[in-house]
Amino acid sequence: MGKLLVILGIVVAGVGLLMMLGVPFGKLPGDLSWRRGNTSFHFPLATSIILSIILTLLLNFFLRR
Repeated sequence: MGKLLVILGIVVAGVGLLMMLGVPFGKLPGDLSWRRGNTSFHFPLATSIILSIILTLLLNFFLRR
């Protein structure tokens, strides 16, 4: 459990660092947004795929037995 918390902390710190450097998470090409009248819908598809790939690689690297 401790190892997982350390990995999660590193990932959160890495994402925070990337956001401070100007990487536009949630505003990438491929993120879907619709606005009609008073209603808006935003689904960060590209951001979700990229974060999924990064987390999969990190967890496979650190949790390999």
